[in-house]
Amino acid sequence: MIVVVSDDPPPEESPANTADPTTPATSPQRLRTLLVIAAVLLGLDLLTKTVAVAKLTPGDPVPIIGDFARLSLVRNPGAAFSMATGMTWLLTLVAAAVVIGVVRIGRTMRSLWWAIGLGMVLGGALGNLVDRLFRAPGPLQGHVVDFVAIGWWPVFNVADSSIVCGAILLVVLTVCGFEPNGTRVGRGAEHSGGESAA
Repeated sequence: MIVVVSDDPPPEESPANTADPTTPATSPQRLRTLLVIAAVLLGLDLLTKTVAVAKLTPGDPVPIIGDFARLSLVRNPGAAFSMATGMTWLLTLVAAAVVIGVVRIGRTMRSLWWAIGLGMVLGGALGNLVDRLFRAPGPLQGHVVDFVAIGWWPVFNVADSSIVCGAILLVVLTVCGFEPNGTRVGRGAEHSGGESAA
């Protein structure tokens, strides 16, 4: 009888077979997705602001749906709801810090939904940061261009919408136990065995 001895490891010991396909380490990194979403929203924000400044006159709103929805050009030196109007320079630094923080988190992110949420926040933060850096009255003091008015809600822009929607998505993901690394913790984690979430 001839015995054949193989140097190959058994299938269960092969490195290719030891990795669990549901672990976060095998999920693709999502930084590119995050950056693409941010770039698209930044471009849309800059485009709509350019058109608004060129076509709208401050104090002369354009009705879209009666008085409920209208286009109204406003220069906002403060944050949302016109808060902190005298601290434009501080808001600029905060926006810059948000951009840096989101990019750092995105470098290790493996969750698609977290990438979408953070991409929206990043795109919005960059859109308003560009205004604060380059619009009048000067660097770090620039006023943000707002032009969408709906009902009683304060006038806003695409960047504001991106930040709010992205933040809501991130809160939902956190409450539901979805982690940036693609795992899900909390309720149901015992049954899923740490199964990859998004």
